[in-house]
Amino acid sequence: MPAPVRSPKGSTSTAVPKDTRIAVRVSREQRELLDEASRTEETTLSDFVLQAATQRAQEVLADRRQFHLLPDQWDAFVAMLDRPVVAKPRLAALLGEPTVFDEA
Repeated sequence: MPAPVRSPKGSTSTAVPKDTRIAVRVSREQRELLDEASRTEETTLSDFVLQAATQRAQEVLADRRQFHLLPDQWDAFVAMLDRPVVAKPRLAALLGEPTVFDEA
């Protein structure tokens, strides 16, 4: 991923050309909040929203893509995965019971 480049206005962009649009409808209050925040950060509204949305997307996906462990933690993790399956009859019975989501 290219390094962010600081423009004269203070906005952050990358060297990769932007060729796709995202349109989103917001309330007047949301727009005013975003406008104020982008002015405070001395960036454009588009750059502010794009940076915030991208950062949040990375946070959401981070723990679903990879996780880091120290070598001893990794060994313990692999050992747990390699353990033989142990029958859990009470858990099986619980999971076999109807739930509030099942039709009556």
